[in-house]
Amino acid sequence: MTKIPVISGDDSLNSFIKSQCAAMGHEYIPVFFKNKDEVVAYLKYELPEIKMIYFSDPTIEAREVLEEIGKDPWLHYGGVIAIHDDLEEKELLEAMQDQNVIAVLRRSELQRGFARLMKILKQNKQILFQRGIQQFLLKNIAGSFVIDNDPLDITTYSNLVTNYLFNANLINKDTKEKLHVTLLELLINAIEHGNCTISFDEKTAWLESNRDIMELIRQKNTDAVIRAKKVYFTYTITPESSRFVIKDEGAGFDWRARLATRPDEPGLHGMGMTMASLYVQNLNYNEAGNEVSFDVNHQRNETNTIPAIFDVSQERSFEDGEYVCAEGEESDFLYYIVSGTLYVYSKGKLVSALTPDDIFMGEMSFLLSNRRSATVVSKGRSVLIKISKQDFVNLIKDSPHYGIFLARLLAQRLARLNLRTSRLNTEYLKLKEQLAPVKPS
Repeated sequence: MTKIPVISGDDSLNSFIKSQCAAMGHEYIPVFFKNKDEVVAYLKYELPEIKMIYFSDPTIEAREVLEEIGKDPWLHYGGVIAIHDDLEEKELLEAMQDQNVIAVLRRSELQRGFARLMKILKQNKQILFQRGIQQFLLKNIAGSFVIDNDPLDITTYSNLVTNYLFNANLINKDTKEKLHVTLLELLINAIEHGNCTISFDEKTAWLESNRDIMELIRQKNTDAVIRAKKVYFTYTITPESSRFVIKDEGAGFDWRARLATRPDEPGLHGMGMTMASLYVQNLNYNEAGNEVSFDVNHQRNETNTIPAIFDVSQERSFEDGEYVCAEGEESDFLYYIVSGTLYVYSKGKLVSALTPDDIFMGEMSFLLSNRRSATVVSKGRSVLIKISKQDFVNLIKDSPHYGIFLARLLAQRLARLNLRTSRLNTEYLKLKEQLAPVKPS
């Protein structure tokens, strides 16, 4: 069961959302808010993975809520579903440019798209909940999406993938934007030119008449044969890179000729393949032209955002081989890990390595007022933010929700330790059984 804050004062809209969630078996429980202060307090203490905001409601302060979220995007990394009547979507997206947008829906589209959107989120939890424990347990994440010929599916899946990679610190903001453009271009090509058989000239004529290409796609989908076709979107995410494969059910196209006749000047369309080849690595088509694959290289041991409450003036750099702390030292501060890799030694033996995924270093001895239980050495260059005990206590007094976040972090680490211990115990019992002497019959 996942609670979703819904910022809306519209009773009709709220009833619809409530009934739709109930029809899904209460997998999602909407919690409704009208007051800005109440919703901000809820966001701080619950840290929800999904937020719904009705931007066309004059009785709520939707943009003020966005501003509060934007003050600390590191903490409020959960995705936003934006609902509106007839706002200019470009302007709305600009207002949410620093948010993790999952989808933007006109209210008139809710009847058709809401249930499918929530089903997509339910089926893809592993890449929605970016800071869940699975990030630490699953080094390789793979999956596949089966996409209908619908623009909502395209934008939702593109947002889910790019948000995950950014929030997991695997790609930076620039790479996120380039990947998002690439996914949208190639997925829309698979639907337009692949499944809907819209030719280059047909699309040109349609756009020259100032009509929305999505209208043409929906027009094509009135044909039952076209409507039944799917796009298959497969991803494999490893620590080093991500690989994507997009395949449609069309006849394909002469991609060699298209690449050989790239336009010199931007036109109404036709630049998608060119941009994709510049933005990602190893872009390749199959022989028929109905499947494209590409890679995105990851950054290593970097963090994209820093908690707003931390003073970056306390940032410290450590070079390769430099000691961060020594076993037995008194502990009156901890570190927030900005970038790099830190080797942890106990009794002279390497026991673990810390990266930005671990968020903090030295929090146990810091909280227990103990001496350092291990020696920490920088592997390569590392950047840390030093936080004294007094500063941290004051920060929690001012922003108590950070205390809750720290408790959740420690609980996750304990769960990971328990899982590792359970696995080791299982392996030990198997080994013991294998080595046990065979009793004579």
